[in-house]
Amino acid sequence: MSTTTDEPTAPEELTSAGTTMDSGEDIGAWATIRSGLRHSPELAQGFRVTLLLALLGTAGRVVVPISVQQTLDRGINAPGGIDFGFVSLMAALAATAIVVTGLSSYLMTARLFTAAERGLATLRVKAFRHVHDLPLLTQNTERRGALVSRVTSDVDQVSQFVVFGGIFGIISVGQVLLATVVMLVYSWELTLLVWVAFAPLFISLRYFQKRLSAAYGVVRRSVGTMLSVISEPVVGAVTVRSYAIEGRTQDRIDDAIRVNQVAATRAQGLTAVSFSLGGLSAGLANAGVLVVGILLGLAGDITSGQVLAFAFLVTLFVGPVQMGTQVLTDAQNAIAGWRRVIGILDTPADLDDPGPRGSSLPRGAMDVAFEDVSFGYPSGPLVLRDVDEHLASGSRVAVVGETGSGKTTFAKLLTRLMDPTSGRVLLDGIDVREVEFASLRRRVVLVPQEGFLFDSTLLDNARYGDLDATREQVRAAATELGLGDWLDGLPHGLDTRVGQRGEALSAGERQLVALLRAHLADPDLLVLDEATSAVDPALEMRIARALEHLMSGRTSVTIAHRLSTAEQADEVIVFDRGRVVQRGHHTVLVGERTEDGAPSVYARLHASWVAQQSL
Repeated sequence: MSTTTDEPTAPEELTSAGTTMDSGEDIGAWATIRSGLRHSPELAQGFRVTLLLALLGTAGRVVVPISVQQTLDRGINAPGGIDFGFVSLMAALAATAIVVTGLSSYLMTARLFTAAERGLATLRVKAFRHVHDLPLLTQNTERRGALVSRVTSDVDQVSQFVVFGGIFGIISVGQVLLATVVMLVYSWELTLLVWVAFAPLFISLRYFQKRLSAAYGVVRRSVGTMLSVISEPVVGAVTVRSYAIEGRTQDRIDDAIRVNQVAATRAQGLTAVSFSLGGLSAGLANAGVLVVGILLGLAGDITSGQVLAFAFLVTLFVGPVQMGTQVLTDAQNAIAGWRRVIGILDTPADLDDPGPRGSSLPRGAMDVAFEDVSFGYPSGPLVLRDVDEHLASGSRVAVVGETGSGKTTFAKLLTRLMDPTSGRVLLDGIDVREVEFASLRRRVVLVPQEGFLFDSTLLDNARYGDLDATREQVRAAATELGLGDWLDGLPHGLDTRVGQRGEALSAGERQLVALLRAHLADPDLLVLDEATSAVDPALEMRIARALEHLMSGRTSVTIAHRLSTAEQADEVIVFDRGRVVQRGHHTVLVGERTEDGAPSVYARLHASWVAQQSL
């Protein structure tokens, strides 16, 4: 008998891409931003006031060159000599503008940081929570590192853009327009010259935007792949060392890093081209204004103060344009990440919680019924067909079958980790899809084959069965299961730290903690994915005694990998190729034959198991 679960392989088109998860990557930039603001409305709260402060700070910057022009033309070069009163007035005006600009910029930045961090915290929380609601197929086919990167590094890219790029991009546009208006007042010829110098850059922005968007989309995906490849050998360090595959593992990591390097270099190359084009345009504009301004001044068409003011205004024009090219780069990187986060948030949860409007399950041993249930993965064949079975309340049922026969799928449908493609699963006569999740999770508990533990104490892990349980209640539950002496033998008893994934404990000990957790949950339907094949006989006996107590007075369904469990069950359900082919007590099933006299499916499984035990 195999101890592996029988989850069927997902269709290739789903495993290769995670199509639903990447659906957000097809939407445009503005649609991405609108969708992002919908998911994080805090980003837009108080935006009008922030924008007003930004415009006030921008306007203040224009006051200084105007004050310089007026001081030079009407104060220093006044017809009757220097007008110290006017010069003092202009100096005070410039100083006031500088103070107002600085204060406005501070208030704007403070408001921007506050709104951005609140909005991005909301985005992170929503994304992390939604990950737990994703279809199991999506979770199983999406690389863990890639999934984590969507809600960490991708959100960080959005954060950098929102905090440093978004509002400054708007300020830059406003500053360019305001500088243009003032420049036009001084000289339309010089203004036209500046715009002609920057025309190639402005015309090429659309081209660079598309190329950068595609390039940074590749970068974000390569980051997810790189994190996946790096995290796998960390989790599987024992396997890497046991099989001496450090070289191969390092090669995979090196390849992933190299792919990311190539993608990032290509994206940065495009950024460098656009930034260099901005620098070239700025140089042409400054040189042109200097040469043409002198010529216009010699012709008497412009004053020296206006030329000096125009030089300041060109700086106000050039700076935002160059910043805009960087903002464009940050925007494409952020939008690529934003799309990937939205891809998570827009992936529909496969299970709908009816919430308070749903039904609550009554207490007591549970009655279970499958009514013509079939199940198949999207775009794939049915892996469970026409299951029509009734499990009496209080009964102990063992589910057996070869790997891939459908028994694990049966358990997942029973606990509503998935919904059937057709038919109904009834718990105490209520369609499981109509049961409130809170009630379902209290009344139905699945103990998986691999008892997952969190990096904390044994006490904390046991309390996941009942978060309100006291230390005394946890200890009493362990004693009831016959685990008191085992706890006493641990270094720190209930305070023993279990390590990441429970690796400080043996596989059998992790299973004991999972049983203790289930006992504290006090369910009415207990579903067990048996995991005793890899433990020593003494620990197996301890687990068996704990299970005997745990199943008492409850309806229990056990996915039996060792047929000794089936021998002790009230009934055995036998799966073969997605169908129930036999049902009954072990003593009856083991002697059944097919029409041609061959041993039945259960008889063959039992004979194979007995042969393995005798080796």
